[in-house]
Amino acid sequence: MPIRDWLAALIVIVAWGVNFVVIKVGLDEIPPFLLGCLRFALTALAVFFVPRPAVSWRFLVLFGMTLSVGQFAFLFTAMTVGMSAGLASLVLQSQAFFTVLIAALFMGEGVRRHNILGMAIAVVGLVLIEQGAHGGNVTTAGFVLTLCAAFCWACGNILVKRAGKVDVLSLVVWGALVPPLPFLLLSWSFEGQQAIVHSLSSLSWKGVGALIYLALMATTLGYVLWGRLLTRHPVSKVAPLSLLVPIVGLVSAQVLLGERLASIQWLGGAVVMLGLSLNVFGLGWVGRRIALR
Repeated sequence: MPIRDWLAALIVIVAWGVNFVVIKVGLDEIPPFLLGCLRFALTALAVFFVPRPAVSWRFLVLFGMTLSVGQFAFLFTAMTVGMSAGLASLVLQSQAFFTVLIAALFMGEGVRRHNILGMAIAVVGLVLIEQGAHGGNVTTAGFVLTLCAAFCWACGNILVKRAGKVDVLSLVVWGALVPPLPFLLLSWSFEGQQAIVHSLSSLSWKGVGALIYLALMATTLGYVLWGRLLTRHPVSKVAPLSLLVPIVGLVSAQVLLGERLASIQWLGGAVVMLGLSLNVFGLGWVGRRIALR
């Protein structure tokens, strides 16, 4: 890849990795469903400047309800009830395995040996992470909700795959029209009018900064740059770069939030990363690593 594309990839990796720290900061002032509403409402303002993508309204609704409402309703709630920013960035990557399974079940795509082995290894890692929950940085509810978020992300991946070639910026911006209303209804029902008014009236510069970051950096800029990389280069070269996101997430959470993981959770994280790598690169990758020793 040319230097400009490597730079774009680096921007995305850092933006998405630090994203989980920013979510934690935002959740300190804004309840999860209201945060989702404001995030996508801010992103949707760009529809006045971006043409509508060549997809149906039905597709936009499904896209918005899975990749946006489903994923972030579960993720924001998980990080509210007990999921550390660093571990959230790692566990959410299980979307790769859900995507493979859904594609196999509903699109007839084959599941290869390295996919199954990678999933099995990652499951062991996730169990180790959950076993370290007694350290206080993750609850069982937070862990399960993060897996639900990963499943919704995978459903969105399948929708995008079936859509074929579509302008990524248009899809992200116009897809942002869907989440605000469902999120507002969820906020009104579960968080209450008083919490909404209090959050909006007492919003500090940190909360505003978190919203701007989530809407512009993590959502608009991140997805647009990533989509362009996928259109310019083979998926096999671009997709593995996402494995660096949880590394940035874990490091940034430790540096910026002071999060500390138990030894068993670090071990679980390493095992999950091994499973993810095997799922992406295949069995040949293992053989080459052994041969180099």
